[in-house]
Amino acid sequence: MNRLILADNQAIFRAGAARVLALEDDMRIVAQCESAEKLFAAIETFRGGILLAASSLRPDYPVLFTRTRDYGSRVILVAENAEQVGDEVVALLDGIVNRNVAGAELLDCVRRVARGQRFVQLANVTTMQATDSVGARVRDRLTPKEMQIVALIVQGCKNKEIATQLGTKEQVIKNYLRGIYDKTGVSDRLELALFTIHHRVLAEAAAKAGNLLQMKTA
Repeated sequence: MNRLILADNQAIFRAGAARVLALEDDMRIVAQCESAEKLFAAIETFRGGILLAASSLRPDYPVLFTRTRDYGSRVILVAENAEQVGDEVVALLDGIVNRNVAGAELLDCVRRVARGQRFVQLANVTTMQATDSVGARVRDRLTPKEMQIVALIVQGCKNKEIATQLGTKEQVIKNYLRGIYDKTGVSDRLELALFTIHHRVLAEAAAKAGNLLQMKTA
């Protein structure tokens, strides 16, 4: 049985990954952490497991690697899309995947790492953009405002928080979401987040929309 610790400050991604992993008979999620502090506590409590840690937590990597090795655990880093991870960090990891990793690839990564192998997901943005016709089609159907809402959904924001950031009312956001669900073919915010994460073209567009929004509100 592979014992897993999920550490990510994006609640929706954490929930999506948990849903994928928990369906497998050889996987057991023993802890979920939304901060670096809780992550280090879980590493000490659940020794000999596999840690999936998001780079967005900004953990102290030297301390992280020392503790996981001392406790017989392994580390898989979940890197942000298009993030450049230093070679000195990659060399010490057991695995690394991008945030928009597909469920099947995430499972493959965990199982390989559990067997003592290394798994490094190679991101080829050009190839993915050329072949991801579904993601491109949905991206082109969404308006700039809808794309901003998608970006905030992926970040785990609630409707009230989204309304505040966009300077509107919560009911307006609910109306927008109904339209977004229709255009993407999903039924709720979790499915929307997972759909976005799994389609690199759409994920990149949402990330750009989110960055522009942060610049406007800064």
